Amino acid sequence: MKFITALGLFFYTITFLIIGGFLIAVATSWISAEDIYKIFEFMQLNLNSRIATGLVGFLLIIINISLGQLIMGRIEKEKTIAFNTPSGQVTIALQAVEDLIKRLTQHFSEIKETRPDVIATKRGVEVNLKVVLQSEANIPDLTSHLQEMIKTKIQEMLGLEEQITVRVHVAKIITYVEKKKKGSGGDEVVQPFGGYGRT
Repeated sequence: MKFITALGLFFYTITFLIIGGFLIAVATSWISAEDIYKIFEFMQLNLNSRIATGLVGFLLIIINISLGQLIMGRIEKEKTIAFNTPSGQVTIALQAVEDLIKRLTQHFSEIKETRPDVIATKRGVEVNLKVVLQSEANIPDLTSHLQEMIKTKIQEMLGLEEQITVRVHVAKIITYVEKKKKGSGGDEVVQPFGGYGRT
C-alpha cells in the first residue's frame, strides 16, 4: 500500500509540475500562442495522433480515479480494526474502542475529562489519550495504572495479538475551586479541552 501511495504522489507531482511549467512558459513568453496552436494542430494532424491523444487523456482519467479510490479505501480501512474468526472477518470501528476507553476512565475519580484517539497500524494499535486531571492526582501512579488497564482491556475484549501502545498526555491539571467571573457574579464555566484540537 505504501508503494501505491508513493506512486500516486509521484503521479500528481509530475502532473502538476508539467501544468505549472507550461503556465510559467506561457506567462514568460517562452511558449507563444503560435507554438500552442502548433501543438494542438499536431494532436489533430491525423487519425493516429488523435487516437494517441485520446488514449493518453483516457489513461490519465483512469489512473486518477483508481488512485483516488485506493487512497480513500486505505483511509476507510484505517478507521477499523479487522480480524478473522472461523465464521469470517470481523471489523470493529475505532470509534467504538474510543468509547470503551472513555467508559473505563470514568472509574478514576482523579480524571476530570478524557479524549482518546485510537489508530490502527501494521505494527498494532496505538492509543493516544489526552486527559485532564484533578490537582490531587498522583500522575506517575495514575498514568501507569491507566495505561496497563487500557492495554489489558483491549487485548481481552478484541483478542488482539498485535502490540498495543498507550500514550497518555496530561493536557491540564485543574482544582476543585471555582473562580468567579469578574463583574458577573456567576461561576466560570471550565472547558477542560478548550484550545486543544484532535491531532
